[in-house]
Amino acid sequence: GQTPAVDGIFGVETQNEVEDFQTLKNLAEDGIVGTETWQALIVTVKQGDSGPAVRAVQQLLKSKFGFNTVKVDGIFGPVTAQAVKDFQALKGIASDGIVGPVTWQKLINK
Repeated sequence: GQTPAVDGIFGVETQNEVEDFQTLKNLAEDGIVGTETWQALIVTVKQGDSGPAVRAVQQLLKSKFGFNTVKVDGIFGPVTAQAVKDFQALKGIASDGIVGPVTWQKLINK
């Protein structure tokens, strides 16, 4: 529900949003996205889900990894599911079509 500018810069606005998120989740409010904050941020998504987390998966698959058949619409349908499975196989992880912590890590890191 936070809305920092998506500009790749961890500035004051992002730090404030992280602190607000940490407060909301009863975490230590330090503005650092460490292990506990990452765990709270991770949202597992799978076919049939919709929303911003799905949109993020789709955007990463399409723009960062070239899965051009994926439509960035926030709806986790069969095309997104197949792209996730293909991505998982490419990265050598369980190809189950579910975006959990390991798949998120592979999507976020190069």
